[in-house]
Amino acid sequence: MRLKDKVAIVTGAGSGFGAGIARRFAQEGAKVVANDINAEGGARVAKEVGGEFVQADVAKGADWAKLVAAAIARFGRLDIVVNNAGWTHRRKPYVEVTEAEFDKVYAINVKSIYLSALHALPVMRKQGGGCFVNIASTAGLRPRPGLTVYNSSKGAVILMSKSMAAEFGPDKVRVNCVNPVFSPETALSAEFAGGAVTEETKKAFLATIPLGRFSTPLDVANACLYLASDEASMISGSCIEVDGARCV
Repeated sequence: MRLKDKVAIVTGAGSGFGAGIARRFAQEGAKVVANDINAEGGARVAKEVGGEFVQADVAKGADWAKLVAAAIARFGRLDIVVNNAGWTHRRKPYVEVTEAEFDKVYAINVKSIYLSALHALPVMRKQGGGCFVNIASTAGLRPRPGLTVYNSSKGAVILMSKSMAAEFGPDKVRVNCVNPVFSPETALSAEFAGGAVTEETKKAFLATIPLGRFSTPLDVANACLYLASDEASMISGSCIEVDGARCV
């Protein structure tokens, strides 16, 4: 079991990639604290994996304090934080993105990672190590028009992850990120598409992926599993594109 006795917080675990990550980690022996702002989805996944559910807004420091405290109270330690929760405005011209939408994108996609380390890093330092896996996106490397604010937030996640890795390394804390390509199985797929995800829309996205298929929750979960495991003990500051060569 590749994560036996390790304790992991997975944000946005109520559906999509987050649910896939929580399930895969549990299969490999991890004790999972499943977080979501949606109580129904998050609680369902937590029950399924035998873990703890914590409803929390990842853009709020007090909620991160609650998340970390719940992990310690239930399991006695914290080894892994997977920052999966994310949000985007619907695809549209740059000048039509509202200030409120801009603020929400950066709060959920970027500020949440800052807050996660603010609250989890002291615990990991006391334990002698740990790791963060941040879910970014191919959008941070190969941006598409109509999602400029979202694209830039994921570019920030990629650079932040690398800088965190350099700073936290002396504390034996690793930081990496995973860049998924578009997946119709996520709750945000319609926002990326700018409307309903039709067969025509899927074909247009698929045409940009050389391997000829979309990323799945299991694909993303397997990449996260590797980065969170001891097999990746010398891997920090890296990004894995789970994209079928889209970014080549």
